Amino acid sequence: MAGFVISGLKPLPCIYDRPAAGVISTSSSKSRFLTKNKNFPGLKTLNPIKSRNWGLNVSAPFRVASVEEDEGRKERNHGINGFEEQEQEAGFDPGAPPPFKLADIRAAIPKHCWVKDPWKSMSYVVRDVAVVLGLAAAAVYVNNWIVWPLYWAAQGTMFWALFVLGHDCGHGSFSNDPKLNSVVGHLLHSSILVPYHGWRISHRTHHQNHGHVENDESWHPLSEKIYRSLDTLTRTLRFILPFPMLAFPFYLWNRSPGKSGSHFDPSSDLFVPTERKDVITSTLSWTAMAAILVGLGFTMGPMQLLKLYGIPYWIFVMWLDGVTYLHHHGHEEKLPWYRGKVYEICWSNLIC
Repeated sequence: MAGFVISGLKPLPCIYDRPAAGVISTSSSKSRFLTKNKNFPGLKTLNPIKSRNWGLNVSAPFRVASVEEDEGRKERNHGINGFEEQEQEAGFDPGAPPPFKLADIRAAIPKHCWVKDPWKSMSYVVRDVAVVLGLAAAAVYVNNWIVWPLYWAAQGTMFWALFVLGHDCGHGSFSNDPKLNSVVGHLLHSSILVPYHGWRISHRTHHQNHGHVENDESWHPLSEKIYRSLDTLTRTLRFILPFPMLAFPFYLWNRSPGKSGSHFDPSSDLFVPTERKDVITSTLSWTAMAAILVGLGFTMGPMQLLKLYGIPYWIFVMWLDGVTYLHHHGHEEKLPWYRGKVYEICWSNLIC
């Protein structure tokens, strides 16, 4: 999207500062060679077309510019060199196809960035898992209510880090070995209650339809018909903060409004028949992790489990929902959404 904006900017005009002592003559025969700059009325310059007298004429100026006038000149210059808002709006046409394709983006990435190093990838896994275990051990050892909120914020962020590593396994960027990607992805995602293959497949669907109103997988705009069909509870959970920041677990079970199926159900229309075994494997792994948590609840008590795992889990969910919302919609400048032929023209050549 940044490429759209950059490619649409117009060249900057030449800006010349007004000299403190201008080339001005009191002779009426020469004053006709002085012209006013249209962009800056207070700036007088020599017109090279009308005058061929290239000698240096120096005389005292009529008056010296005041501080206020100099400040005004700087503001006018900044208005042009600072990319005024109307210039930005004129430079980006969301209905026009981008001036580049996916192949151009790939060609611009240095070759070493495409090299997958499984040892380096595993080092990140070992590091992050060690941090997770270390934070939990430190929180249990200190066991102070001043420390617990700090632990929740840090551990929730580390759960998010585990998700990102599993995300890379799902994309195949973790290593060139599909089996290694699958094993590591299951261990990481199951530990934070994410069905690895179910999520991986729906995430692939998202990338194949990113920015499409009907076909994108999550955070897509709702049609008026679908919006009016939602019950009050669903509207509240979907559109009123902070509930949308806690939506991810519910999305895994029921997908987004207007869509059917579940990431845990191998017969869901999210998956083709050849993917059902993978979905069953991930659902069983998720169930095993859920059983471990239940056992820990009986062993250490539900309150201790809530402090060590439950609250960090919801912090992780807030990270995930917040980041993915901004990916889909932006913040101050909203991202465009497309459908039908317009999507094919403007966006389909950038599908990854």
